[in-house]
Amino acid sequence: DNWAFLYAQRLALKQELPLHVCFCLVPKFLDATIRHYGFMLRGLQEVAKECTELNIPFHLLLGYAKDVLPTFVVRLGVGGLVTDFCPLRVPQQWVEDVRERLPEDVPFVQVDAHNIVPCWVTSPKQEYNARTIRSKIHSQLPEFLTEFPPVIQHPYSPSTPAEPIAWEACYSSLQVDRTVKEVEWATPGTASGLAVLQSFIAKRLKSFGSHRNNPNKAALSNLSPWFHFGQVSTQRAILEVWKHHRKYKESVDIFVEEAVVRRELADNFCYYNKNYDSVQGAYNWAQNTLKLHAKDKRPFLYELQELEQGNTHDPLWNAAQLQMVREGKMHGFLRMYWAKKILEWTCSPEEALQFAIYLNDRYELDGRDPNGYVGKLHKGAWGCLWSICGIHDHGWPERAVFGKIRYMNYAGCKRKFDVVQFERRYAPCK
Repeated sequence: DNWAFLYAQRLALKQELPLHVCFCLVPKFLDATIRHYGFMLRGLQEVAKECTELNIPFHLLLGYAKDVLPTFVVRLGVGGLVTDFCPLRVPQQWVEDVRERLPEDVPFVQVDAHNIVPCWVTSPKQEYNARTIRSKIHSQLPEFLTEFPPVIQHPYSPSTPAEPIAWEACYSSLQVDRTVKEVEWATPGTASGLAVLQSFIAKRLKSFGSHRNNPNKAALSNLSPWFHFGQVSTQRAILEVWKHHRKYKESVDIFVEEAVVRRELADNFCYYNKNYDSVQGAYNWAQNTLKLHAKDKRPFLYELQELEQGNTHDPLWNAAQLQMVREGKMHGFLRMYWAKKILEWTCSPEEALQFAIYLNDRYELDGRDPNGYVGKLHKGAWGCLWSICGIHDHGWPERAVFGKIRYMNYAGCKRKFDVVQFERRYAPCK
């Protein structure tokens, strides 16, 4: 279920050539920990096994793509290179670095397998909000939301087989923080991810529309880790969920809105706005109101370490933070409350955004993702810039600290769900 992979095989079949799959494993990446690397590597082991069954060698190259991939291309006499798409600046730079170092006669193609409608097809510019992008995406869905053709067993065998991969040695060689442990509830890999998808459809889809914003209800898909690491395609999830549209119309429509429109809106923002992780990326009205209220007296001030340990005066905030630390996934509705309180309890909007992104990227399994920066749910949100800087939102009645940024408080959460039940579930360890 990967359009880049499918396109590469189509090129290889047309030229009657073998097909190779490479993954360049970097020793560290932003704030990723062993929690993230472990999930990714175990998913890649499944990919390698599938590739072997398809007569397609899988190569795990250790190092940055610019250092190892052009050399690999020359050594194997590779005729063309196909890569996937990510709108974030570091992967974009990786692609540019490889392009500069490839032999001139080797064509290099990028396919957006991350989105259903390719990012640059949806719009040539940054869209203001979901309203301005929704019709552009929906008008393209008949062309792009199609069933995947199968990857077939490749008929052309390679002259150079892949070297055996010492997975545990690769795991041990990583230069990452190992104190953030891997989680037990989410088993990496496509097979497990598809099982979670089927479980969602069978058990939780019917209540997704009505209970998705209640952290005490099991109504969410929980698919974001597999989406983030490319182990389950969003397009596959939409195709499967859509089969139940007649039975659960409201839930299916909202799921499509969140997994397609809102998710691809986040990619659009990160692709066209290079300040996607900075207050400078906010709209002028938001920058102005945050600047105007930057010196307002905060009711509480917390250091990063206190926030990280879930050691604040607010038991709901602490419970949300501890859910993220322990499980690698905070409930989507609470991500919004969590980030807005960081704005209220830190010295400046810049510090608030820095802390929120650090904690999100360190503990969330789907950290370092466009959705983590600006993602917005339907009637709920999780993106740090949405919550703190009002991206894809509008101005609200002015108040201290927040200015015109949308406000949330504990009393509002109590009106929506049983706060005490959630707090008990994620109480600090005695």
